[in-house]
Amino acid sequence: MPHRIVSFLPSATEMACALGLDDSLVGITHECDYPPQIRDRPIVVHSAIPIEHLTQREIDKAVAERLRSGRSLYEVDESLFCGRLLPT
Repeated sequence: MPHRIVSFLPSATEMACALGLDDSLVGITHECDYPPQIRDRPIVVHSAIPIEHLTQREIDKAVAERLRSGRSLYEVDESLFCGRLLPT
């Protein structure tokens, strides 16, 4: 069975590609944008905070609130991860 890699860090994605394993990458994070050939992979890890429409101050407040309450800053799309990316 071929290797199936889901990267939870952009640097891990880059390392996998540097090792010639880009064809094995089946999932990435919302922050992965390099190398260009992986941009079409399913995004498995998303930011838990919708930062696209927030100011820096609002982002800082949202991050502090999540950390204070013990919640993660990131969310894993478990249905995608378990349902489509893991072998059955």
